[in-house]
Amino acid sequence: MPLLHQLALTFVPGIGDVLAKNLISYCGNAEEIFKTSHRKLLQIPGIGPKMAASILNPICFNKAETEMRFIEKNKVEAIFYTDAAYPKRLKNCIDAPIMLFFRGNADLNKQRVISIVGTRNATAYGRDLCEGLVAHLKDFEVTVVSGLAYGIDICAHKACVKNQISTVGILGHGLDRLYPAQHRNTAEKMMENGGLLTEFPSQTNPDRENFPKRNRIIAGMADATIVVEASVKGGALITAEIANSYNRDVFTFPGRIGDEFSEGCNFLIRFNKAGLLTSYADLAEQLGWLDSKLTLKKQQLLFPVDLNADESLIFEKLKLYEQLGIDDLAIKTNMPVSILAMNLLNLEMQGLVRTLPGKSYSLIK
Repeated sequence: MPLLHQLALTFVPGIGDVLAKNLISYCGNAEEIFKTSHRKLLQIPGIGPKMAASILNPICFNKAETEMRFIEKNKVEAIFYTDAAYPKRLKNCIDAPIMLFFRGNADLNKQRVISIVGTRNATAYGRDLCEGLVAHLKDFEVTVVSGLAYGIDICAHKACVKNQISTVGILGHGLDRLYPAQHRNTAEKMMENGGLLTEFPSQTNPDRENFPKRNRIIAGMADATIVVEASVKGGALITAEIANSYNRDVFTFPGRIGDEFSEGCNFLIRFNKAGLLTSYADLAEQLGWLDSKLTLKKQQLLFPVDLNADESLIFEKLKLYEQLGIDDLAIKTNMPVSILAMNLLNLEMQGLVRTLPGKSYSLIK
């Protein structure tokens, strides 16, 4: 059974997500890993005698069988990173988990996914911002990801439930428990239009070290991370830093100078680690979700006559592809990034090109 072997791989002591993926790339799939001899395992980079012995230890399968019974009994969806249902945005992150456990009915690959994070000590200002932002997102068919924690996280989930917006809570423990327990009622409502997701198997407690790991999933699953309200120290800024490392967009609302739980947001803005949101509409505009107010004739889309040579080259390349990242576009046009960025700005101002999450670009059709 493929799932049994996939689960067993996650229970090999000391194996991480990167090494597990490396093993699969060498062996082909999880089942073949356990059929590989000790001698051949030692030929794989990163595998020493101790790790090879751990892979061939049958205790991994004992734990996997226990987890299989839990999955079947509780209707949990186990998603391996090679499965079509695995979140594609997260899959692009080098340290993405090889296995996810999901309960609910959300599409984890929805066209628009954002993460909302913030302080556990949310003020009235932060809660109002969070609720207003979520309400504004209702018309965009978005999925909202957060961590089901106290403060801004649970505020975002509750606002999604209220506005019938799909929302997914990322947990720092197994699906056989819920932390904090006070959020169980909201979590049950989320199952109807969203769900709960974790990389941790059953019997995993909500230990402190699990939550920073959980944050990389929150950042990696989304096109953009919005920090609503946060102090300088805390999980929200860790999530923002991770999102930046994944080359994902980060946005935040400014706060009053001197307010403890706005210092983190102001810090992100000051050091250009997050885009500034001054209204709810800013987010949709920055992410390219709004239709251009400029209507273009078909003839213009086929070949705009008022473009210079560089702009025409960029336009023709974007016609061939649905979207391109700025690095790929620089290669395909053989244009320095500095010159390319200036020409892309000109095309945006003419209403021909829009900026997408992850520093990608596409034509406005």
